Amino acid sequence: MPEGSWTISMRTYTSEDIEALRAAMVNQIMSWQPLSAPVAAAMRTVPRHLFVPHVPVEQAYADDAVVTRRDADGVATSSASAPWLVGRMLDQLDVRAGMRVLEIGGGTGYNSALIAELVGPRGQVTTVEIAPDVAADARVALATAGISNVEVICGDGQHGHPPNAPYDRIIATAGVWEIPRAWADQLAAGGILVVPLRINGITRSVAFTRDDGVWRSHSAVNCGFMPMRGDGAMPERNIRIAESIMVRIDDGHDVDVEALARAAAGPGTVEWTGIHIDASLDLLDFWLADLDGFCRILATSTVVERGMAEPLHGWGSMGVATTDALGYLTKRTSRDNPHVLELGVCAYGPAADPTVRELAERVHRWARTRASVTGVRIEVHPAGQGDTTGALLTVDKRHSRIIVKPEVTGVQEPGPAPR
Repeated sequence: MPEGSWTISMRTYTSEDIEALRAAMVNQIMSWQPLSAPVAAAMRTVPRHLFVPHVPVEQAYADDAVVTRRDADGVATSSASAPWLVGRMLDQLDVRAGMRVLEIGGGTGYNSALIAELVGPRGQVTTVEIAPDVAADARVALATAGISNVEVICGDGQHGHPPNAPYDRIIATAGVWEIPRAWADQLAAGGILVVPLRINGITRSVAFTRDDGVWRSHSAVNCGFMPMRGDGAMPERNIRIAESIMVRIDDGHDVDVEALARAAAGPGTVEWTGIHIDASLDLLDFWLADLDGFCRILATSTVVERGMAEPLHGWGSMGVATTDALGYLTKRTSRDNPHVLELGVCAYGPAADPTVRELAERVHRWARTRASVTGVRIEVHPAGQGDTTGALLTVDKRHSRIIVKPEVTGVQEPGPAPR
């Protein structure tokens, strides 16, 4: 790794300063999320600031994503993922020394640099980036960081990179609508695929192994990624229906923008569930995802000024958008306990009342099971195949079927071998 000093924002950082910033970043992550010893060591070693040179060094070592490119409308098209998520996904990938790894979506090169550290000098990393300028920047950053066992390929990651196959591990760093056949063909027997899989508007980083033509999960992490581009891509649609409200539609669904705008301006209904937000709500999405019009509603807290309920999160909420209603999850301080929040549902438009009733029923259904459901098992079968008995969600893609089932306490899905 390069020595010396680094100057930005009118301050000069020594190598020791930057090493301390890296250590502090990892320590902060590990204060709330465990990282394996190899991944933590790699993150303490690889200089992230060299891969995001346009931001201050302090920002490079903050536990947050860094946008590196935007389109003409200001929409982010490339970024460096938040370090906590990078570390979590690398632990899902379970990389060992000497392995051959394929990365889909080279981005800044930081993730492939970490993988290079994990595989060591006997291992090899191939990263495929579709944007020529992004690929060029990644090559420069990797060279500056002194990393020589990463090959950056400018191409469509949908097709992998057959010349360097087979790979012991494959990881995607963009939202994947459907797992390409090429990745299955290029993954070695017993290998692991980690992919941010888009499931009817929900995205989870899923670690898969493949058995008899079926991808079977052994972990799933809540996340968000920009969609993959290239052959076979399915773009997300971000539709602005009011100044402070945008609806994100996945899976190629269509919406009536004018009808949605009228619904958002119409009378509303709010129902409070009596359910405290005292634990993760990650799994709740799967209890809602088969509703008609299921989508992500990007509504800032400024919607309160429009007379609407506050969204569940600062960036918005999961919900539904139909020609007659716009509904989503909301929150307030609990009347029973001022130290916790209470979960609510709201809807606006001509069908606000039935929409609220349906959302509330799904929330209560989830609440009745949340003590016993510890996660989800996700399987990807060939089109039209697979046992859907007991499934929370079944989504048919062009060439595959995704089946999501609850993981009940005491029932464990086999994962990768221990280190």
